[in-house]
Amino acid sequence: MKKVTIEDVARKAGVSKGTVSAVINAKSTVKPSTRDHILNVMKELNFRPQGVARTLKKNSQDKIIGVIIKDLNYPFYTEIASGVKDYANSKGYSVVITSSDNDHDCEKKFSSLFSSKDIKGTIIAPIVEGDAEIEHLFKLKMINYPFVLLEDVKGIQANVVAIDNIKAIKKAVKYLISNGHKKIVHFAGPESSAHTYERIEGFRYAFSESTLVFNRDMIVPMGSDHDICYNKTIDYFKSKSKEDYPTAIVCFNDMQALAVMTALKDINIKIPDDVSIIGNDDIFYSKIYPIPLTTIKAPQHEIGMKAAEILIKNIEAPTLLPIEKVIFETEFIIRDSTKVLN
Repeated sequence: MKKVTIEDVARKAGVSKGTVSAVINAKSTVKPSTRDHILNVMKELNFRPQGVARTLKKNSQDKIIGVIIKDLNYPFYTEIASGVKDYANSKGYSVVITSSDNDHDCEKKFSSLFSSKDIKGTIIAPIVEGDAEIEHLFKLKMINYPFVLLEDVKGIQANVVAIDNIKAIKKAVKYLISNGHKKIVHFAGPESSAHTYERIEGFRYAFSESTLVFNRDMIVPMGSDHDICYNKTIDYFKSKSKEDYPTAIVCFNDMQALAVMTALKDINIKIPDDVSIIGNDDIFYSKIYPIPLTTIKAPQHEIGMKAAEILIKNIEAPTLLPIEKVIFETEFIIRDSTKVLN
């Protein structure tokens, strides 16, 4: 099938190539009505702008996709990236992987860079940050650039591959309640992650289905940075009498759980005798923590494989495909960091 070119878009829209180029580059010299008309034509023709990179072989281009994850040091994302690479390689694609380092501007920079080169599409673990969080994602949609998100972002209709965070946390809390725990808290994650809010919702829903009463004091903002979580955990417990300690903590993720466990050890609070700990993600070394961690297992490699499958399918499709949203189930893994009270 003949590849749609900028000349085809210009001809169909009845404008010059320069005008189409100005729209692609988001220049303000084009009237809004003309811009909208050209964008509609681009979608109708399933046109995607080409970058400047080319292979040395004549009439060929590299088949490359990009991955923008939040933290290269966190095994949850590195395992997803491994899944992306495995699927992409099986289809003849190379993969460029970078980290936004949990920085919104960095994510915007990389998404703009990838879409302006011959990186055919991108998988993004998005940073959620106020009103400006989806501006760059709208721009990708506007130019019909293929991308897949690893978290659902409100306000943007896009392909998403994720886990059911609400259901996962609800299952963990209900396990604690059914085993006699009544003083349970959730150490929440960073504000820049949609997972944080989904996990808070799951925590709250678990209480709505029990005789226990939920209150906002059960949600303790922590983030995910190890040192910050360590210090906040010590401050939290030092601010309470022993009688007011929670009997269980549901952590945002396994890395946060490790910081919490380290802090509790340093202030002589025993796990699970004094406090039970539940993590999230089941990263590969959570089973060999000083106390093997009860956690929620996410199919990280499969998430990466599916995200790459959807992305490449969209890259290679001759027409615009319907949006896909794939939500994976999780598994609750019981280890030594939790204790039955009844």
